[in-house]
Amino acid sequence: MRSQNVTWEHRKLCKEDHRKRNGHTSMVLWLTGLSGSGKSTLAHQVEEMLHSKGWYTYILDGDNIRHGLNGDLGFSERDRSENIRRIGEVAKLFVDAGVVVLAAFISPFRQDRERVRSLFEPGEFIEIHVCCDLEVCEKRDPKGLYRKARAGQLPEFTGIDSPYEEPVNPELTIDTGALSIEESVQIIVDYVSRHKAESGAWTAPASINGAPL
Repeated sequence: MRSQNVTWEHRKLCKEDHRKRNGHTSMVLWLTGLSGSGKSTLAHQVEEMLHSKGWYTYILDGDNIRHGLNGDLGFSERDRSENIRRIGEVAKLFVDAGVVVLAAFISPFRQDRERVRSLFEPGEFIEIHVCCDLEVCEKRDPKGLYRKARAGQLPEFTGIDSPYEEPVNPELTIDTGALSIEESVQIIVDYVSRHKAESGAWTAPASINGAPL
């Protein structure tokens, strides 16, 4: 840390106060996978379903973050790590505020994802491996990035000339090459609805703001 002479300011309202007011737990759903695997599509549809049930949510998306907060970062390995570090800190603020955060980032390096996990209490960081064969991702190629990478216009592109380190033990694995978007969304929403109740740390309500879970 470069900051000097700083003191942590303790809040009068804690995370549990926000959770009780919101009527649900808070967590970060960290969707990691190759470009074109379906991370952003899943994140937006999961958020829409949770929102319809009364959950407080927010999406952190890779491109959007690089338009603002991380606009000073490039795509070197060091900058990618810093990109994920900053996102993890932002996600922690949202979780402390009682919000379910959906973070959709390639986040190719296992060490970076584990560093983010270490910021959270057990059960708050849900790593979701959105897996899909590289060939399928290339066929989708919604942004034309693989085509540019194959042409040498995007050096150090994940999956082409930069590695993607798959999660070793993610909370969820979603194979978007085999499952429909509806099936994938339902798996994640079901997990969100029950996982804290199973841990005994929090009891999921039967409804939120009158909307059944």
